[in-house]
Amino acid sequence: MPVKPLFYAAFTVVMVILVAACSKQDEHAFYNSGLVYCSESNPVTFNPQLDTSSTTTDASSHQLYDRLLDFDPDSGRIIPSVASSWLVSDDGLTYTFQLRKDVEFHTTSYFTPSRNFNADDVIFSIDRWRLTSHPYHYVSGGRYPYFESLGLAQNIASVERLNGYRVEINLKRRDSSFLANLATDFSVMLSQEYGEALLEQGLPNRIDQYPIGTGPFKFENYRKDHYIRYQRHQTYWGEQDNAERLIYDITPKSSLRLAKLMTGECDATAFPAQTELEIIRSRDDLLLAEKPGLNVGFWAFNTQRPPFDNPDVRRALAAAIDKNTLLEAVYFDSATRAKTLLPAASWAFQNDADDTAYNPVLARKLLENAGVEPGFTMTIWAMPIERAYNPNAAKMAELIQRYLREVGVTATIVSYDWATFRRHLQEGLHDSVLIGWSADNGDPDNFYRPLLSCGAIPSGTNRAMWCDSDYDELLDKALQTEDLEARRLIYQQVNRLLYERLPLVPIAHAYRYQAYRNELEGMTINPFGGVRFGGVGKSL
Repeated sequence: MPVKPLFYAAFTVVMVILVAACSKQDEHAFYNSGLVYCSESNPVTFNPQLDTSSTTTDASSHQLYDRLLDFDPDSGRIIPSVASSWLVSDDGLTYTFQLRKDVEFHTTSYFTPSRNFNADDVIFSIDRWRLTSHPYHYVSGGRYPYFESLGLAQNIASVERLNGYRVEINLKRRDSSFLANLATDFSVMLSQEYGEALLEQGLPNRIDQYPIGTGPFKFENYRKDHYIRYQRHQTYWGEQDNAERLIYDITPKSSLRLAKLMTGECDATAFPAQTELEIIRSRDDLLLAEKPGLNVGFWAFNTQRPPFDNPDVRRALAAAIDKNTLLEAVYFDSATRAKTLLPAASWAFQNDADDTAYNPVLARKLLENAGVEPGFTMTIWAMPIERAYNPNAAKMAELIQRYLREVGVTATIVSYDWATFRRHLQEGLHDSVLIGWSADNGDPDNFYRPLLSCGAIPSGTNRAMWCDSDYDELLDKALQTEDLEARRLIYQQVNRLLYERLPLVPIAHAYRYQAYRNELEGMTINPFGGVRFGGVGKSL
């Protein structure tokens, strides 16, 4: 009888617990001083404007910052944040925001603010990513991938101060997703005063390394590959029931994260592996929250590289793989098969959309007709880290490798550390890649535009490096109306176009999981973006 994967997972966890129990004894007091989260990797920056990685947003967006607007995690509705109310003009081009007056910035060892949040900070924060003339636009690289992928800067005509607590944003054309984009993880509010002080000191880069925000926690220090430490923002304007300290314990290996959770060294953990879920469920001291995910895992082809610029070659490769087997082997019944980019939780989901099918005979015929000879070689890039949308990209790559071998294609699997992996992807060095996307808001445009629009290629979110004017025109058309039924019909046209041209193969929409100890109170899954620890406490 073959030994089940669950046995191996349990055995590995037991062995890791023995190691973990003998380590960090000298930091016992440190780990008991607050809420400890086992994180999977290092953030690229502490400013989510600059990076779309969930590691960065988990570490920064909802801990350190606020946005003008937010999402209710249960209903998905847009709700007030540091903007207490807003008005939209009848033509959909002018948005007026009333700001709260009691929002204090963080006081830290490296900065003491002299005033509260006001309209100047809104203008500073938005103009940084939208205006190349802004003194901070090119600081820390000058790339703002989320906003670039949407072309949002090009559609904003002006951001104006009406008074100290009232701001007006004028658009060039109607955008029915605009409010949702202002509520995403990336639309954070920075301190203009802090930025000006750093410019005077000649240290502008520190704004993204030593952050100042208005969020529920303030930055204390960071040691790469080890930890991030935060302190409670004692005068936070919002919910005050936060832990005194928040500590990110950076632990790349999933089994070690679970071991720390089981021993109490961590209170919550990122991305539990599929083989670990039953272990978590079986323990009385642990809780496993789960929700259908607003995400998609996919296999993208670099359409700027021959022969992947040929839709018939892409169709052949798609026909060579059995998606159902990939789901069974990688997701263990914790995902649904993806026909399109949109999961069933989206209001624009199309149940009867066309889908690729496993057909190796067709795959060989298409490759032959396209002039791709048997023995053709290509690369499959596999993420080195776990994500909800793909918990084991390496295993999936191995399965695809075997399928491709059956149709005469030799595939080599490529991986690097996460930072190098993402950099080389943006440079376009891949033939194909197994990666995915988690929604930043509930609007369908948040899937279609960042992943495949022409404007998303420079930003690095378009992993297929595919540009199609017909596709972009349909996306723009969908944003010109507030009528959801009209938009739904347009997105059905988009789905058909993607099925015909196939720059990527949607594979799965995965459930999101959050594992934590039952002493935590107020811990929930955020369906839109990064983890939130505001309002989370720990009973002793």
